[in-house]
Amino acid sequence: MVYPRIAFVTNFCTHYTAGFFAELASRVPTDFYFYSAGGEWYWEQRSGVVRQKDFHFRYLPGINLGQTRIAFTLPFHLFAHSYDVYIKCINGKFALPLTYLVARLRRKPFILRTGVWTDLKTPSQRLLAPLVRHLYRNADAIVTYGEHVKRYLESKGVPSERIFVAPHAVDNSAYNRTLTPQEQEALRARLNLRPEQRIILFLGRLVASKGCMDLMQAFAELQDKDAVLLLVGEGPEHARMEDYARRNGFDGRVRFTGYKRPEEVFHYYSISYAMVISSITTDGGREPWALTVNEAFNAGVPVIASNAVGAAAGGLVQDGVNGFVVPERDPASLCAAMQHLLDDPRLHNSMSAAARQKIAHWTQAGMADAFMAAVRYVSQR
Repeated sequence: MVYPRIAFVTNFCTHYTAGFFAELASRVPTDFYFYSAGGEWYWEQRSGVVRQKDFHFRYLPGINLGQTRIAFTLPFHLFAHSYDVYIKCINGKFALPLTYLVARLRRKPFILRTGVWTDLKTPSQRLLAPLVRHLYRNADAIVTYGEHVKRYLESKGVPSERIFVAPHAVDNSAYNRTLTPQEQEALRARLNLRPEQRIILFLGRLVASKGCMDLMQAFAELQDKDAVLLLVGEGPEHARMEDYARRNGFDGRVRFTGYKRPEEVFHYYSISYAMVISSITTDGGREPWALTVNEAFNAGVPVIASNAVGAAAGGLVQDGVNGFVVPERDPASLCAAMQHLLDDPRLHNSMSAAARQKIAHWTQAGMADAFMAAVRYVSQR
């Protein structure tokens, strides 16, 4: 069988995406072009980017003009080789229209990948809205993070047969590890936790879009005073959250760990009872996914997520089965869900088992399957 040759353009390669890229490249000849060094505002730069992996890729030099990354050599690389299919993620004000233009000039199929599932309302996104609508209408296929994105695209008039759902996944083997009982005990001691205290975990950037203050308000109302809120991450909301806990008298039940490297985070899942992702809708959109859900499920940690989290809207978090889905900006509902899990250990254990079972089938191989289906679809048109 003759396989098409693919140009896959995106901003950079992370510890999350490296395994998927390798899986796709093992199935079909693919050249990856990365036009950024990982300096985007939404990425924790200390987590780094992957620069050594067993697939073919290039990091292209470039400059930043405001928030736009210009990689001047990208058109040369896209034109210099005989690619059969061009794939581009929806990010990149320069790289996105350029890749689409090259595909059209070469008369080759263009596949768009997106996790956007709501209208974006920032000034720059409003300016780019006509281009995005054009891509939705004219991309030969679109690969989405989940069913929630598919529903959104269908509401914009994209035919369902052109939409392929690639379940947004991590390398499960990196997160289904656990600490030994002795290691867990040592970590709890470093965090100054008593044996009876159960951990509600938040892991991510401490920023307003994560609904951090909703979480603090919800935790303040918990009846279980042996619960501890463990906040793993850094961000501009840290001081405000710390001050709120102190003023409301529960700062002794909150732990801030600061930033932790990707290879360390499974330590904190290992000792946690439940995890909360309280993200909210902003002008910049909704949480496209939240891969921390995938991480937590691999450790058997139930997740309480707001309905503004892609992993909840996309079907990974199943309300009442492996966690709870609560309305965004609703601290009372968030508190009730946490209290329910704390009050019912049997429910917690059931949700923990269901989380592990669900995530075992939510894999990067499944992501590659969806991309291959999209490639076959556009190659046969």
